[in-house]
Amino acid sequence: MQSPSIPARHRARRLFVTAAATLTLVAGSLAGASAAQAANPYERGPAPTVAALEASRGPFATSQQSVSSTVTGFGGGIIYYPTSTSEGTFGAVAISPGYTASWSSISWLGPRIASHGFVVIGIETNSVLDQPGSRGEQLLAALDYLTQRSSVRTRIDASRLAVAGHSMGGGGSLEAARSRPSLQAAVPLAPWNLTKSWSTLRVPTLIIGGESDSVASVSSHSIPFYNSIPASAEKSYLELNNASHFFPQTTNTPTGRQAVAWLKRFVDDDTRYDQFICPGPGGTAISDYRSTCPLS
Repeated sequence: MQSPSIPARHRARRLFVTAAATLTLVAGSLAGASAAQAANPYERGPAPTVAALEASRGPFATSQQSVSSTVTGFGGGIIYYPTSTSEGTFGAVAISPGYTASWSSISWLGPRIASHGFVVIGIETNSVLDQPGSRGEQLLAALDYLTQRSSVRTRIDASRLAVAGHSMGGGGSLEAARSRPSLQAAVPLAPWNLTKSWSTLRVPTLIIGGESDSVASVSSHSIPFYNSIPASAEKSYLELNNASHFFPQTTNTPTGRQAVAWLKRFVDDDTRYDQFICPGPGGTAISDYRSTCPLS
């Protein structure tokens, strides 16, 4: 058999070098992708946009299930969760309604937040007359139930938890965050609490208040609460133009947008959401916005 011609050998060598270079580039790309994933292992969903945050639902399909009122520590409720299991575990959020109210009064928040990649439990309280301290304890009991005994516990990363609530439930979320500093975020909505100083709170906290709130006026509740939280904890204050105490009881786009952005940033450590916190939202719907920018 004759040996291959010199040009043929050269062609073969070029093909080998090209293939080797291609494999090197692919390997480098994969290594870069792995490094990026390792740097932010909790990032979930596509890159965010204003339109996506203001839509009624996020990128994840969700399902829900009821929690019996016979559970220990709180009065039952509803769990909302992403149906996908392909992106790993999710952070979780417990949310409390306000004084004399049931979960149905703010239930729009459940599927909205869950559809952005969270497991959410909207709780019923042991009594509709429960005060903020009790509501805070019940929020923590609900998180413990979610992560330890619920049927969706395998979908949850128990190290990435948050609390939220309306009115006395918002005051309860402050109580829960102060007593459990391992929480990743708190989102009090029109919070009411007789305690005005939260100087020992260390959890990143977004407070949303209504400018025209006559039940928990921002001047005696939301703003003093915000001012007392140390800047080192990371905090933001969003005030809705001419909004009453009951703004969370109907679908409220600025509330949904900012709450999701805050949870994504601090529960998921997703820095893609920094842009929605610093410098923050504006427009005619917003009467005030304050934040500890820049984010660390």
